[in-house]
Amino acid sequence: MRPTRHGRMRSAYATRDLTQGGVRRNLWFIAWPQMVAGVFNASDQLADIFWAAKVAGFNAIGGIGVAQAYGHLIMMARMGLDVGMQAVIARAVGARRIDLANHAMMQAFTLTFLLSLVLTIFGILFAPFLLRIVGVSESVADVAVFYLQFQFVSSGIQSFRQTTGAALQASGDTFTHMKSTIASRVLHLIISPFLIFGWFSMPEMGIAGAAAANAAAQVVGVVWNLYALSSGSSRLKLSLLDYRVDLPLMWRIIKIGAPATATQMERGLSEMVLIRLVSPFGDLPLAAYSLTRRLERMTNIGSQGMGRASGILVAQNLGAEQPARARSTVKWAVGYVMAIRGAAGILLIVFPEFFVSLFSSDPEFVDTAVVWLRIQAVAGTLLGGGQVFQQSFNVAGDTLAPMLVTFMSMWVMEIPIAFVLSRWTSAEALGIAIAIAIAMLIRFALYGGYYFTGRWLRIGILPPPSPAEEPARSP
Repeated sequence: MRPTRHGRMRSAYATRDLTQGGVRRNLWFIAWPQMVAGVFNASDQLADIFWAAKVAGFNAIGGIGVAQAYGHLIMMARMGLDVGMQAVIARAVGARRIDLANHAMMQAFTLTFLLSLVLTIFGILFAPFLLRIVGVSESVADVAVFYLQFQFVSSGIQSFRQTTGAALQASGDTFTHMKSTIASRVLHLIISPFLIFGWFSMPEMGIAGAAAANAAAQVVGVVWNLYALSSGSSRLKLSLLDYRVDLPLMWRIIKIGAPATATQMERGLSEMVLIRLVSPFGDLPLAAYSLTRRLERMTNIGSQGMGRASGILVAQNLGAEQPARARSTVKWAVGYVMAIRGAAGILLIVFPEFFVSLFSSDPEFVDTAVVWLRIQAVAGTLLGGGQVFQQSFNVAGDTLAPMLVTFMSMWVMEIPIAFVLSRWTSAEALGIAIAIAIAMLIRFALYGGYYFTGRWLRIGILPPPSPAEEPARSP
């Protein structure tokens, strides 16, 4: 711990130079807090599905899964802003241009506020329509509509928790983001049953109470991150005194992040198309699809945390003009993640009934979901490696390649294969699960080939320093 000039203590996460020292040690140093945060981010979605099943039966699992997919789509729509911001901040930190990092952070916060406001209002107004267009049954829509509206509100607030956390992560402080995530997610888990069942004179809101609890809990995470950024305990410094709108820098962030947004939207929209393909087979396959995709994301914890860590190290080392360290970082991260995902996949393959029955003991549902889960678990190892490649390239500033790879694997391969297998073969709904697995394999192969080209190491990100700029040399 080091004191700031105001006497506050700063942790090693706010002072450590990630462009020096062992690559593997630095990788795990900033990866493990993001893995822990991933556990809590994934667990609260599963908790909502758990409560939905207890309140309204397995039919509600499908509706909540659709609502969560829309919430995920909102996050994807603005995630490119986080990627663009992280690319600039991490490069600037690596180049010791801390003033530029602070300035880029404020421009990204402005863009996030405007986009989140528009998306939240749209979602609240059009929630019933959004459920209808994916073909869910009336009984499922009745359960999910109010949950979806609150989900849009919580997603808008979550946008600020994520973007403030992304700024901290890009500077190397993944520990503070982990703490704010744990605080907000634990609070969500605690207060959800109070609002669902109306305990202790709280309003009885049904399953919509879980989404309302999420919105309240997200506020805590936002405040936590903002305090870290403004108190002097972070490498970055949030201040409104020097704030000004910088349209060229905003455009630079948007330009870097736009392909990343397109990548995430490709993924989100493809999930909605897959839901549309599943829903005609009935509520049972839709519930199985929704649950297995959430369980799959639970096993993504290692790959997402390691992928973000890899991207941050890559960008900071490129900012410090050390491309060899950046290349080594990705290699080690992919290897670690495939080992972690392989172990998680074995658990899902060997004990699928245990995981599925935690949410519903309906025999027909368990039998259906077990097959879906095993198919997804087999391909999960390749999905993890692909995620590390994608996040590393994105934060390095090469966001175009992941966009093209995602388009090829999902829209050229996954969706057409899913349509053919589900409509024209005896696999029926399971053909969709098989298509998802095939797409994971294709995506990993394309990313691996691009890694060896080295093009992602040569992408320019930072604006040239002004004549008056004095790059900050202290951590």
